[in-house]
Amino acid sequence: MSHKGTLYTVSAPSGAGKTSLVAALIEATVGICVSVSHTTREQRPGETDGVNYHFVTEEHFLGMLERAEFLEHARVFGNLYGTSQIWVEEQLNQGIDVILEIDWQGAQQVKRLLPDTLSVFILPPSRLALLQRLTARGQDEAEVIDGRMAEAVEEMSHYVSSDFMVINDDFQVALEELRAIVTCQRLTTDRQRRIHGALLDELLS
Repeated sequence: MSHKGTLYTVSAPSGAGKTSLVAALIEATVGICVSVSHTTREQRPGETDGVNYHFVTEEHFLGMLERAEFLEHARVFGNLYGTSQIWVEEQLNQGIDVILEIDWQGAQQVKRLLPDTLSVFILPPSRLALLQRLTARGQDEAEVIDGRMAEAVEEMSHYVSSDFMVINDDFQVALEELRAIVTCQRLTTDRQRRIHGALLDELLS
């Protein structure tokens, strides 16, 4: 493989549709994958180890942390989450683009370590739409919804640090915009030159 893949971070408040958009992007696009995080939280019904997360003990996680094996990590609601730097770099070195679905803080951690990372922020079309999406799940009490809305507002305030922004009003439009970001990056002269070096040599010989 003559070129490296591109690393993307995708951040969004809960309810903005990030996970659905990324899943659709992966399904519709060749040569791109989403990173599977390590976590110490309990495996939930319907989840598959190695697909949804790598479920590990806290002792195992802390061992990886001591060996500096994480590109980014965080403790959320008492559970640890982290992205394997070795796995990400293996994919990138094979020319595969990688997406990390992480919050704005994780995205900034990654950007500091790997400055070429491109960050994408997904936003809802309005606060009302976000509230409706959170409420539509029908799984949470009003107090929980209020708390999530407050967290969402805080999260959304960090959109300014991202390289790209997508408003998820119409799902198909948002998906096409997300795909456009990936396509545009793949068509940069630098990347095309590394992929098509032999062709360029032939054309200019």
